[in-house]
Amino acid sequence: MQISVLSIIFMAVSAVISIGLPIALFIFLYKKHGAKFLPMIIGAAAFIIFALILESAIHFFVLKTFSLKEKPLIYILYGIFMAGIFEETARFISFKILQKKNYTGISTGLSYGVGHGGIEAVLLAGVSMVSAIVLSIIINTGSIEIITNKLEGTALEQMNVQIDLLVTTKSYMFLLSGIERTFAIIIQISLSVIVFYSVFCKNKMWLFPLAILLHAIIDLPAAAYQVGVIKNVLLVEGTVCLSAAGIVVLVINVHKKLKRELEKAGTTA
Repeated sequence: MQISVLSIIFMAVSAVISIGLPIALFIFLYKKHGAKFLPMIIGAAAFIIFALILESAIHFFVLKTFSLKEKPLIYILYGIFMAGIFEETARFISFKILQKKNYTGISTGLSYGVGHGGIEAVLLAGVSMVSAIVLSIIINTGSIEIITNKLEGTALEQMNVQIDLLVTTKSYMFLLSGIERTFAIIIQISLSVIVFYSVFCKNKMWLFPLAILLHAIIDLPAAAYQVGVIKNVLLVEGTVCLSAAGIVVLVINVHKKLKRELEKAGTTA
């Protein structure tokens, strides 16, 4: 039982992307646009609080109480709109806080987006890839029994499932994780800019529900894949790529049209 070297290399590439890209983006924004550190920190904290804690708590209650997985359409709609509502509300509240602290200008929206999307990439992909690399090395050196011999019951079953996944997963799938995180970060930054303008521009509150709707639409293929409606993971990744490209075009146009309003309001676009 061995994990291929190519799989480990792709795990490492995805880990570097997931952890390094957010850092590189913030450094770029800091040097190029004078981005501040606080919006990025608030973005990271907002994702943890709203998506990982609050949303997850509600999922635990709802999915335990109602058999939504037996109703694929309802499960999909529930999942995509819950993600949209919680994450976009996190952005909206965060920008209201930043506005009161006089953090203005599009760099605030971009910095927040890097924090929000960056921490998601680190926690959901970066950490898991690092763990997978460590476990793969342990397996390849024949030392896995040192771990499994100390486990029993559910813990042993879960470890065996992890090992089986590492052994049976095709190498390119590990690389897809990093590629997906790249597109996801682009999407998270773009959604952050949309909600930023909903807060900082007068009479543009409608951009907030638009961000929720866009978030839900973007998550639709992944949710459909989870319930088996879509069976090809490459199709899902392709839609994520197209979504990233589409929302970037939308955000560029929104910024071009609304940056003057920021200037008139006395902020820097």
